[in-house]
Amino acid sequence: MSACHEMNNGEILNAKHNQYPLFNAILYGDKVLSAKFSKRLSCAVKHLPLRVAFSFEYNTQKALDAGVRQDPTLMVDGKIFLEGLVQAEEITQKFQELLNAQE
Repeated sequence: MSACHEMNNGEILNAKHNQYPLFNAILYGDKVLSAKFSKRLSCAVKHLPLRVAFSFEYNTQKALDAGVRQDPTLMVDGKIFLEGLVQAEEITQKFQELLNAQE
């Protein structure tokens, strides 16, 4: 897999680095925006010392039940993490903040 790519359902980004912390991410939204977001995500965090177990959820009712109000929305470990089709730099910054909070 190339570093920047549309992620697959069930994929673990940076999977070979077992020493990195693992975060569970679900991307809620329509297929087109979710695909764009997932590619930005793969580019934005490939260099960070973390792993992301990734899945898509396209079901609108499940999104609403999870508290999602914007398309697309990334939830990490059960919490809304990013909303909307944000830039890769913002994705990188948010994951860096998450890592810093664990130190």
